[in-house]
Amino acid sequence: MKTMVIALRTTIVTLVVTGLLYPFAMTGLAQVLFPWRANGSLVTDETGQVVGSELIAQGFANPAYFQPRPSAAGEKGYDATSSSGSNLGPTSKKLQDRINDDLKRLKGENPEATGPVPAELVTASASGLDPHLSPEAMRWQAARVAKARGISLERVKGVVESNIEGRTFGLLGEPRVNVLLVNLALDRRFGRAASVLAQENQVAKDTSNRSVATAQPTHENTAASEK
Repeated sequence: MKTMVIALRTTIVTLVVTGLLYPFAMTGLAQVLFPWRANGSLVTDETGQVVGSELIAQGFANPAYFQPRPSAAGEKGYDATSSSGSNLGPTSKKLQDRINDDLKRLKGENPEATGPVPAELVTASASGLDPHLSPEAMRWQAARVAKARGISLERVKGVVESNIEGRTFGLLGEPRVNVLLVNLALDRRFGRAASVLAQENQVAKDTSNRSVATAQPTHENTAASEK
């Protein structure tokens, strides 16, 4: 009986210390020292609206934006709740077919790009959510982005160069570029891409038309009211 009481006390103390006190202390300390990181490293657009996290990649289909690495996270990719790789080996036919399809797509979407397609643009990361590309992979896409935005290639490359991150502590990793931050920098400097604005305007117009149609009384309702 005495042994059970001691074991029960040890369990309760351990749960309180490691399950309550320690997590609350670390959470509070993180909120005080680096709240931005503690809250997910969220980034906002020029209007102050949260558009993503600096740590999580997201897909960009519009040609006016840089595209990140392919993603195997979730059914459609870039699912932050399903971080994972494809687990397909180098001899996998499914992987080879997917890479060949991506190569054809990238070459078709980037006809003015010079040199071979960078390997990272056709290979997913282990997490499927790597937010970075090498400077070379960003430069390879720059001609497409410049053409879609109607600006010079040099101006797009200038934004990329100004957003290159060096090695961590000057030693670890390789120079890299955060794709989301560069796309936001393009919007801030040169305005939203015309195709995006056109799409948003069309959505707003359709919403407005639906609202007017809903508010407009039908002939039957009008006749009924007159009776």
